[in-house]
Amino acid sequence: MNDGVSSVAKLSLLFELSRAFSALITLDELLPCIIAQTKGVLQAESCALLLLDEARQELYFPVTSDMSSEIETRFKDIRFPADKGIAGWVLQQMKAMRVADVSQDARFYPEVDRQTGMHTRGLLCAPLRTRHGVIGVIELRNKVLGTFTEEDLRFLDALAGSIAIAIDNARFYQQVRQSEARLQEEVATLQREMAHRQQFEEIMGTGPAMARVFSLMDSAIPSPITVLLEGETGTGKELIARAIHYHGPRKDRPFVAVNCGALPDTLLESELFGHKKGAFTGAVQDKAGLFEAAHGGTIFLDEVGETTAAMQVKLLRVLQEGEIRRLGETQPRRVDVRVISATNQDLQEKVRQKRFREDLYYRISVFPIRVPPLHERREDLPVLVAHFVRRSSDKLGKHIPGITSQALEPLMHYPWPGNVRELENEIERAVALTPDGSPITPEYLSERILRHPSLRVALPTEASSLRQARLAFEREYVGELLRQNQGNAVRTAKVLGISRQMLQQKIKAYGLRVQ
Repeated sequence: MNDGVSSVAKLSLLFELSRAFSALITLDELLPCIIAQTKGVLQAESCALLLLDEARQELYFPVTSDMSSEIETRFKDIRFPADKGIAGWVLQQMKAMRVADVSQDARFYPEVDRQTGMHTRGLLCAPLRTRHGVIGVIELRNKVLGTFTEEDLRFLDALAGSIAIAIDNARFYQQVRQSEARLQEEVATLQREMAHRQQFEEIMGTGPAMARVFSLMDSAIPSPITVLLEGETGTGKELIARAIHYHGPRKDRPFVAVNCGALPDTLLESELFGHKKGAFTGAVQDKAGLFEAAHGGTIFLDEVGETTAAMQVKLLRVLQEGEIRRLGETQPRRVDVRVISATNQDLQEKVRQKRFREDLYYRISVFPIRVPPLHERREDLPVLVAHFVRRSSDKLGKHIPGITSQALEPLMHYPWPGNVRELENEIERAVALTPDGSPITPEYLSERILRHPSLRVALPTEASSLRQARLAFEREYVGELLRQNQGNAVRTAKVLGISRQMLQQKIKAYGLRVQ
């Protein structure tokens, strides 16, 4: 019989420990239980688990149990090569080991003692073997009374087998939970995609501005050409990108959208290209990036103008080579992805200012499509308003038959800095305020629209006849509408309710200059 507890007591404790292992299924619960119980059974001053980081080939201490909490804290920051020290030897040889005096063993790695303030004398170390191989070691230092015995070593080696299985099971459980979470996310993504497929009718427009957009979309859809969508925020660039994808040959493959301006560079790189397990703190498993997720389909890079110079280099490599490299990996991976980018900035100006790579700009802008702001296509406002009234009525469970001409008029003159998105929100608000069964009237529109100085017409400063005042008013009114429509005679005539020929006559009669 050796010092400490008897063999019967050890077996009893082993049984109790096994029961605890089977009840605890998460690593956060399991690991502290393992070391606390093992330290108590073998009456050691210190017990630690050292797990193998396969990607970096290092051993690290996920959890320790020591006589001092200060020492425990120091252990958490320590990593060392997996072939160093007695722990490294046990890991490589997959053999348990007892050392009565570590100062007499050349394999001892004193750096851990130096960093923690420990004073190791005796040591027990056993490998954690699973059906997949060795995953780490368990280590005890300094018996409280006397020294560790061969019986202690045999007991620890037997216990290590149960510990390894428990850790392996907990990791498997964690992977299952993560797989379930990914599956739920994929289902949610598919549901969102189905909803988006049903929303393409929202790309509305009957005027020449949107006719040009539709014509360009028709040309871009059947080919894998790289598209750049340029336009203000809220003009529907992502909706157009989805339409190009879902009406093209890649429609049965993924459409993946990412806002490049919403994430810091380090997170964006991991999000786009993925990472290898152990590539950085928190990378507990391999992760595919969005380029891999979009393989065979389309990736939509929204706000590409917000990317940093370093990220632009990586994007250029993907476009040139068709390859990505996960963080922490050296071997590239091939990807077949159509790239559609979008920006609300003047990228050509950014290129001139050396704030955007010229070579990347030419790669992403092979086929540019300018999406016009709403104030450039006012002729589309009535059909957009009617659509949003119907959709908001359905959403809110109301019956709103439409909008009065008096309410439509201020909507036609408002500049819509937030574009279609702002119009949609305004109509939804008006539908919510309007009594069920009634049309939208001006009183249910926002004050900013009703009071906006978008159509200020100067009155005559000198006394004049009614006819002279009317002509002066008409001149200013027509001139203001021409400015709002950037000199577009077709749009201006439509707003005025006259023919283009009549508008040309008025422009000539009033001596108006069209920009």
